[in-house]
Amino acid sequence: MATSVPMSQTTTLHATDEEAPHFHVGRVSVPFGSTMHKDAGGESPSVSQPWQKYPGKGTHEDPYIVDWDIGDAENPYNWSRTRKWAITAQLATSTFTVSFCSSCYSGGLTSMSKELHMSQVLAILGVSLYVLGFGLGPLLFAPLGELYGRRIVFVITGSIFTLFHLGGALGHNAATILVTRLFAGTFGSAPLTNAGGALSDMWIPRERGFASSLYSTAPWMGPVLGPIVGGWVSETRLGWRFSFWIMFIVSALNALACIFITPETFGPVLLRRRARKLTKASGGDVVYTSRHDLNRSQTLASILKRDMGRPFYFLVTEPIVLLLSIYIAIAYATLYAFFAAFPIVFQEHRGFSAGQGGLAFLGIGVGNLIGLSLAPIATRWYWRAMDRNNGQTIPEARLYLPMIGGITLPISLFWFAWTSDPPIPWIVPVLAGIPFGFACAIIMQGLTQYLMDAYGIYCASAIASTVVTRSVVAAVFPVISSPMYARLGDAWACSIFAFLAAACMPVPYVFYKYGPWVRGKSTFALHDDALPQARTEPPSRGEVDKKDDSATTEKPVRQDQV
Repeated sequence: MATSVPMSQTTTLHATDEEAPHFHVGRVSVPFGSTMHKDAGGESPSVSQPWQKYPGKGTHEDPYIVDWDIGDAENPYNWSRTRKWAITAQLATSTFTVSFCSSCYSGGLTSMSKELHMSQVLAILGVSLYVLGFGLGPLLFAPLGELYGRRIVFVITGSIFTLFHLGGALGHNAATILVTRLFAGTFGSAPLTNAGGALSDMWIPRERGFASSLYSTAPWMGPVLGPIVGGWVSETRLGWRFSFWIMFIVSALNALACIFITPETFGPVLLRRRARKLTKASGGDVVYTSRHDLNRSQTLASILKRDMGRPFYFLVTEPIVLLLSIYIAIAYATLYAFFAAFPIVFQEHRGFSAGQGGLAFLGIGVGNLIGLSLAPIATRWYWRAMDRNNGQTIPEARLYLPMIGGITLPISLFWFAWTSDPPIPWIVPVLAGIPFGFACAIIMQGLTQYLMDAYGIYCASAIASTVVTRSVVAAVFPVISSPMYARLGDAWACSIFAFLAAACMPVPYVFYKYGPWVRGKSTFALHDDALPQARTEPPSRGEVDKKDDSATTEKPVRQDQV
């Protein structure tokens, strides 16, 4: 028996309505063909009253239900491609910025440790605490984004994130630096989850391939460039503190870009604002509500209660989210383990300076760029899969690249592990970073897109689950790396990471084969008979209404049960 998507999932279909000619009278956007009436004095035409196009009675018991008009200019799906790409670029820059600041700190660890009399383990805690903040922030910022909108969360957290870099630039003891690093990571974490949701607010599945690839790859490019900048700066007369000033400047520029470029994109919040505006315009005599808010409590307490626990609930009840979170966490945490491992391999054992040690990350950066360049190819594969499925989206078609990355990742780690020790030339382990960066990039791209397609309106919670998991694991790996390398040696210490990656290798293959069946058993994932038609043109209003009528025959899932 075919299953269906929860009722709340089908509401997103209205965000992709077919464009139709519109004209504007006053502040109201009217579809072509709408009825025009004369005003009370019979002098000039005016638009039919807003309630004439919304179902309901306008009372508290039966409010008018506000939804997108056909071709609605305020609907993010109908924005111009130029505007969408400008916003996408800014969101990708945000994720790059917060990840760059996580690793730029590591370039000056040696000089900072000497000046502040910190042990190596205590100094590396600045990386671990920052990344731990990545796991704490989304638990609060994702629900706040649902209630108040994504933009206000980006602007406020980005501004606070910028200020906390002053703790490292001006601090004179280890406690100040470590505490401000934790808070910087926490307030900088909003783009890691909310930016992915913002992309799904604007791009239909068929079009979001390269956009989501940029968003997915940016958190890997930042940590690669950070040690290079931090390492060379720490060797100059500017010293390690100037690395924090660079973080401050980059973060401030990004916050300003967010203010001027990125608008609100979250459809439910935009409709909620429209409903409140219409209610206010009527003097409170007529009541409007967004279709997303119908029969749902919108208090901060209720949303925090429902959404703060959802990432953990997904980890317990959703096999897709659990296994993909573990896989992403292993790959992501291994990169952060290298922040402790590379100074040992290249600076202690090969005599590199801090700046030269940072350059060893270039191999990973090259691999990231190669992985990103495959995004158009992956998009074509996805389109062909849709064509074979009569134009219907297939989330599992996003797993082609992760299947390749699953093989490449452990190979690259074994390569690095057993070529780390002299007298093997230094270039050999550096070159091992290319397939490692390539594998990480395509794994992250494909799995993030898979979560977006598979969980629809819940993708922010699904991505938050992966962010929390990878952040906790990535906070631990740098701390344990130094003792591991000291006790096991370079080869066997890195081999442990390689074995973990090899254990995760079957995950994309399993979901490629059994993903539809697993989604069919899920309460939150999109089921095959409810997947939207992914085409170049959105569905018509008639098709959408037909889907909604059929969906009402299914028992909706109460969101407050989570």
